[in-house]
Amino acid sequence: MSRDPSVVFLGEDVAAAGGVFKTTPGLLEQFGRPRRVRDTPISEQAILGAAMGAAMTGLRPIAEIMFSDFFAVCWDLIANEMAKSRYMSDGQLTLPLVVRCANGAGLRFGAQHSQSVENWAMAVPGLKVVAPSNPARRSSGCSPPPCGIRTPVIFFEHKGLYPSKGEVPDGEITDELGRASVLRQGGDATILALAAMVPRALAAAEKLSAEDGIEATVVDVRSLVPLDTQTILAEVARTGRLVHCGGEPAAVRLGRRDRLDRGRGGVRAR
Repeated sequence: MSRDPSVVFLGEDVAAAGGVFKTTPGLLEQFGRPRRVRDTPISEQAILGAAMGAAMTGLRPIAEIMFSDFFAVCWDLIANEMAKSRYMSDGQLTLPLVVRCANGAGLRFGAQHSQSVENWAMAVPGLKVVAPSNPARRSSGCSPPPCGIRTPVIFFEHKGLYPSKGEVPDGEITDELGRASVLRQGGDATILALAAMVPRALAAAEKLSAEDGIEATVVDVRSLVPLDTQTILAEVARTGRLVHCGGEPAAVRLGRRDRLDRGRGGVRAR
């Protein structure tokens, strides 16, 4: 927001209260004038409708939906409007916007506040879908899409990670969308992990090493759309074993998006 005056931020309680999970304190004081940080009514349709209109007219909005479960009441705007407008207009309209939300279970919120719904967005062509695992990756979710990205980015932040602390580099974070990160190398198995499951996977890998002598590679998937199949397939081919560790429903999770087959030609996705 310091670098680009076209970036605006809107959502429920993001301004005066600093966010329901206290992820945006101080933004109102630093950027709230003239009206770049705005509290909105309790209306997910209004939040996304305003963000879409702002993006279509030259701004670079960041919209916050308090819980990802609430996408159910505004999904038409995402699936039928945001994801389609650039293509329906033959590129005359672009939507350089971020929608960020709290996602995932495990913290004793209600059933309507505890789902992992990344797969909803993965099923819609025209969206970028990411899920961070640490503060540096989370902070990039408060940035507008990188130059050249003209489609909406849906940023799923696991609410169980909000209390975690870690180093965040100074300056702009310019991670490439669609790039997984290999956090630990091992020769016996490859663990694919997403969001809150990444630190758990790392802890499990260390325990396996200490207690059983099993050395596992841990890959932080980070980006679901686009998916870094090159890194994933290379690591699975190296170990010959794949373990998927995620919080989304088993029937439609990342591990079932591509079938990974190992034969004479190595590992391939199909």
